[in-house]
Amino acid sequence: SPQYLIEKVIRARIYETLYWKESCFAINAESLIDRAIELQAIGGVTDRQTPTAFMCLTLKLLQLQPDKEILLEYLLAEEFKYLRALAAFYIRLTFRSLEIYETLEPLMKDYRKLRVRHVGGYSLTHFDEFIDELLTQDRVCDIILPRLTQRSVLEETEGLAPRKSLLVRPYRLHSALTLFQKHWFSQGHI
Repeated sequence: SPQYLIEKVIRARIYETLYWKESCFAINAESLIDRAIELQAIGGVTDRQTPTAFMCLTLKLLQLQPDKEILLEYLLAEEFKYLRALAAFYIRLTFRSLEIYETLEPLMKDYRKLRVRHVGGYSLTHFDEFIDELLTQDRVCDIILPRLTQRSVLEETEGLAPRKSLLVRPYRLHSALTLFQKHWFSQGHI
């Protein structure tokens, strides 16, 4: 069962939280959207090891195991960044490595701020940084993530297209501008 991806201690604490008992008890994949839209932060556990609402909804998603199409719809809801973050986290926990890269990498174009709740309070991150953590770190939001096959291996064996850096185009524009300026100044136009 996918819910065992969350460690037993955290799972037990989630079941004890008031948020779980009041907001997660009898919800389905559709009503979970309403709860996810209300989220104010992402994160794992807070002071006194209390799980966040984000973690409670992650466990509920793991119990519900919604269809892939539903999760992709969650990701398409761009106006609800915490719903998107929840879907991305679930995808990282449950999908195959190839699907994870193909689904999550396009989300690195989202630069909105996300609040992160953790022991000691809150901090800020950006959506693209959160996605990068999901793709590169072993532990995110206090959860140990399943092992992810390295991207280079998937490029060789599974035919995953090479990643296109978002920095290439600005670099090319900068290079072209520099060449133009050198030519302009060398011709004595100024």
